[in-house]
Parts: sequence; C-alpha cells; structure tokens
Amino acid sequence: MTASHSKPLQGTREKRLDPMLRKTIEESLYIQDRGWITGRAGGRPWNLSRTKRWVDAAGALILLLLLAPVLLAIALLIKWHSPGPVFFVQQRTGYRGRRFGMIKFRTMVANAEALKESLRHLNKHGANSVDFKIDNDPRVTPIGRWLRQTSLDELPNLINVVLGDMRLVGPRPTSFNASRYHRHHLGRLSTYPGMTGLWQISGRSDVDFDDRVTLDMQYIRQQGPLQDLQILLKTPAKVLSGQGAG
Repeated sequence: MTASHSKPLQGTREKRLDPMLRKTIEESLYIQDRGWITGRAGGRPWNLSRTKRWVDAAGALILLLLLAPVLLAIALLIKWHSPGPVFFVQQRTGYRGRRFGMIKFRTMVANAEALKESLRHLNKHGANSVDFKIDNDPRVTPIGRWLRQTSLDELPNLINVVLGDMRLVGPRPTSFNASRYHRHHLGRLSTYPGMTGLWQISGRSDVDFDDRVTLDMQYIRQQGPLQDLQILLKTPAKVLSGQGAG
C-alpha cells in the first residue's frame, strides 16, 4: 500500500497532461480492440466496457449502503483519537495517466505531507524511488495503523468506483504521476485503476513496483469477468491475513 498524505476532502483534479507525455502514454498502451462478448474487432474489451463500469458502480453502491454503520464507526474513531479531517483526498494516477482525487480514511497526522521529505531517507524502496513506503511510518496514528493493517482505510474508495474514476478490480493507482513512470511502466495505464487486483492477492506492499507492473500487465492481457470474480473472492482472505499491509 503506497504511503498516504493527509489533505482536506476536495474534488479538484490536476491540470491536463502535457501533450508530449500524453502521446508517449498513448503509444505505450496495450490495446485490445475486440469486444468481450462477441470477440468482434473494434468492440470494447471487458475492462473498458460499460458493463464493467455499471456492474462495479452498482456493487460499490450496495457495499456503501451495507457498510454504512461500519463507515460511521470508523469516522467517529478517527475524530476521537486524532485532530484533523476524517477523510482526505490524495491525487492518484488513473486511466491514461489522468489524475483524480482518491478518497480514503485519514490514517496519518494532519501535517504528514510536510514531514514527507524529512523521512525520504527511510523509504524502503530507496530514497530516489518513485514508490514511497516506510515501515513503521512515524506519521501514522495508532488508529490509522489498525485501519491500514485491515485495509479499512480504503473503503471510501467505493465512492470513487461509483463516480467512475476507479473500478472494483484493476491496477492500484499510484500517488506519483505518469511523468515519473519509466516507459515500460506506462502500459498499466491501459485500464481504469481498481480497489484490488493481482498485486493485492500476490503480496500487496511486499511486491516492488516493477513486479507490480508485471502483474498489472498480466491482468490487462487476461482481462475478463471471470478473472475479476476470482480476484474479488481471493481478496478478503489476503486482507484478513494482513499480508503485506502496513
């Protein structure tokens, strides 16, 4: 799980991609131009289909309604134990490199962003890595640590699924933008990001970014409703085991 930085809840998006970067991304995308039902050339693949969009949105909305008491309890715990907002929005990189505000429960102290650079030398992936992750991050609150271990901090991502920025299953969106990707990383932007994916059921934060990209591309090449269902069914056990969480 990529480290998170507290920001007020807001719906703003970053400015449009640089034209040269947009062109580079388009040249690197994995294009599957056959319909997922008929197999006809020029049809929509599963990951980009309206069916996946609305099935995932409906599923997310149902989960939000069913989990409303849990969400309320978590919100009260966060407010009780730590000053600051309950939610934060972190800018993430999604489909074709578009930036969007991903909603999560706040798990860090309110000034976590200001402290980030002073802690970069502790980054488990290296001080210069695009991926930022610290074991036993001192910015994480006690309640936040529990939320991360159980992945409950990510439940508000369901709102992003309803809004259409994310899907239930797909590559996990990165906090760093596409300009920091290496060329061979850009293929993972061929589909919408998800709440869970092959990365989560294969080790989660124990998997480095290059291996994440390999898993993401495997998911994109083999895309289909059956694969999504298999990932969704395997995710709860991985979350409950706490493998790679933190």
